[in-house]
Amino acid sequence: MNQTHAGSRGIRDFPAYTFLEAARYLGIPPATLRYWVLGRSSGPGNESAGSQPLIRAPASNRLSFNNLVEAHVLRALRTVHLVKMAAVRDALAYAERSLGIDRLLLRDELRTSGQEVLLERLGELISLTKSGQLAIRRILAAYLKRVERDESALPLRLFPLRPGSSYNTKTIVIDPLVSFGRPTVAGSGISTEALISRIDAGETVTALAKDYGLRPAQIHDAVLYERAA
Repeated sequence: MNQTHAGSRGIRDFPAYTFLEAARYLGIPPATLRYWVLGRSSGPGNESAGSQPLIRAPASNRLSFNNLVEAHVLRALRTVHLVKMAAVRDALAYAERSLGIDRLLLRDELRTSGQEVLLERLGELISLTKSGQLAIRRILAAYLKRVERDESALPLRLFPLRPGSSYNTKTIVIDPLVSFGRPTVAGSGISTEALISRIDAGETVTALAKDYGLRPAQIHDAVLYERAA
């Protein structure tokens, strides 16, 4: 699929994924993802019960590739269970105001000064210990390395991470310009869904490896990725 540079940027904000698809690709509970994107309305007579969205989607029922990246990074912040969502929301708002950066979760600056401001604010809000800050910093660094960026430092491809997977494994990729943005085996354009459907139909890993020119390990990783959904 050929795209101009401007076109490729536009497609990254195109509403391409349902909540269920995005949640499955990222390994996030659908209800959690909906809360991050839609927020929560306040109950009758209880204004404090409401909460604003953390991720701005292009449509009420569809997410973009950029939204997937934001949710991927947000999941890294939530991996340390001491960090409550209200604290994350306040810290992100503070960081964006202080740095003047729109959509901080998308930006490469989060690896540098943005991360420090974010950690400082989280420390103020929840008395985050030094060891807690170190844990978040290490987790953030690992997740951010799974976002490949273009020459403008904007997200280009995402290597999703499943629970229990190695941070260093990058077999599966989500690229908005390949296979309509569905997960594929990196460098091949072959969707993980196509591989799992053929395995479920009774074909062998050896046969698929020969057909697609893949290594058996790549097919095994695709199966594990799909089965973890």
